[in-house]
Amino acid sequence: MDGGGSGAAGYAVRTPEEVFRDYRARRAGMIKALTTGTRASPPIGLLGSLAAGICVIDGVSLCCADVDKFFKLCDPEKENLCLYGYPNETWEVTLPAEEVPPEIPEPALGINFARDGMNEKDWLALVAVHSDSWLLSVAFYFGARFGFDKESRRRLFSMINNLPTIFEVVTGSAKKQTKEKTPNSSSKSNKPSSKVQSRAESRSKAKVSVPKDEEESGDDDGDEEEERDNTLCGTCGLNDGKDEFWICCDNCEKWYHGKCVKITPARAEHIKHYKCPDCTNKRARA
Repeated sequence: MDGGGSGAAGYAVRTPEEVFRDYRARRAGMIKALTTGTRASPPIGLLGSLAAGICVIDGVSLCCADVDKFFKLCDPEKENLCLYGYPNETWEVTLPAEEVPPEIPEPALGINFARDGMNEKDWLALVAVHSDSWLLSVAFYFGARFGFDKESRRRLFSMINNLPTIFEVVTGSAKKQTKEKTPNSSSKSNKPSSKVQSRAESRSKAKVSVPKDEEESGDDDGDEEEERDNTLCGTCGLNDGKDEFWICCDNCEKWYHGKCVKITPARAEHIKHYKCPDCTNKRARA
């Protein structure tokens, strides 16, 4: 595959096994970009990748060099960048394909913008989630292109599902899941998700609130409610959906419906300093 979006026309893959090999190779390249070597207290790492049987990398130093290089390449001052994984198990950070529509699905756009506004580990985990989504879309694009029937699609998904996701490798949860394969593992695995949900709900409630200068208590509850009703979304200009998730830009302090800026409560969990699309575009142009 040349560049970011070409190469589908030159592929000769025809079976689920061949598409899976393409998926596995791209995945290996992206894992190299997102995993580190031995650090002081690594929640992500080469050790976790090797323990999960993910990919073979020639030594710790090579892996460290990959993630450090990836971090530097994702400069928030640059234009919208994407992370690509290639069939030869390499990776590249570059601009998206210029073709519209592209020959194969494109990865998440603008992964570099959130780099400095998040904890590095959380940012790498977020990129990993988007990378997993892209790999699945590419695999099933090939499945549709080559006319896979129901059984072929099931076979392809089964092979993919037997591998840990990139997110599981980057966060180290793949190794934890291996250790927790006990009769009670299902009940244990439900606990983290409930905690994440509770944190997301609390974050959502906080973001629905109006800015500090609009928060009043006691006898001013009526004024607070009136001011909240007058809060308009910076994108759609409406104040409906009071019970929906809202998020405030830490730069311009405008409020937005989460759905208008495509931010979910779960994603907001990992954003320490949120910048709205307008502020992000201004920074990119500057």
